[in-house]
Amino acid sequence: MDLQLSGKRALVTGSTAGIGFAIATELAREGVAVTVNGRSPERVADAVQRLRGLVAGAVVSGVAADVATTAGVAVLIAACPQADILVNNLGIFDPVPFEDIPDSEWQRFFDTNVMSGVRLSRHYLPLMKAANWGRIVFISSESGVNPPPEMVHYGMTKAAQLSVSRGLAQSCAGTGVTVNAVLPGPTKSEGVAEFFGKLATAQGVSLDEMERLFFAEARPTSILKRFIDPSEVAALVTYVCSPRSAATNGAALRVEGGIISSMC
Repeated sequence: MDLQLSGKRALVTGSTAGIGFAIATELAREGVAVTVNGRSPERVADAVQRLRGLVAGAVVSGVAADVATTAGVAVLIAACPQADILVNNLGIFDPVPFEDIPDSEWQRFFDTNVMSGVRLSRHYLPLMKAANWGRIVFISSESGVNPPPEMVHYGMTKAAQLSVSRGLAQSCAGTGVTVNAVLPGPTKSEGVAEFFGKLATAQGVSLDEMERLFFAEARPTSILKRFIDPSEVAALVTYVCSPRSAATNGAALRVEGGIISSMC
């Protein structure tokens, strides 16, 4: 299927690894000129080089900026003032008991997971409306509707992303601009793999056994019963970014392996 994306320009935040890098790669395969983003100049340069190696002829650039801050957002916008597609992927997680989460961590999670996308959307959305075409995608999580007790602050930010994306979509009524949220489930990104590797070592079990235990005990409603590959999330996001997805707007789209048991 031709997704009709050739020649579009996309900005993907938090895209030096994991889901973000997979999204940037898939968009580049569809002929999109992609800007990758991360906090470290070294990691950004490495991501650009890897993406060019994976996709022959890829048009890709990189901007090092911490978009969890207003200053970082300003740096990114100055380097990439125009975009047809904005994927708000930047996000952090950290399993911590609720009683042990200080105010500073609530604020850090909100600034990183929510305000980064709010600030960038505030810049790019008016430009998209003026052009009568654009795509904004928030990478939320199944935790946005299934708040995890082991990281309540993370679930709060993911629920906030759903509210923001729906509200922005309604502001685009009658235009060629869409705003959607995508809800991945537990995904085998570098951070998740490292975290579960440490858990497996601490418990004296293999990584495969640790994965089985996680889905048996912590996410028993999963139908997939395994970690999702970042490329599986990227496939849905790439479609949502395309002109072919014009009728999909204001949606919370699941790619979470069936963890959410409700039908709507």
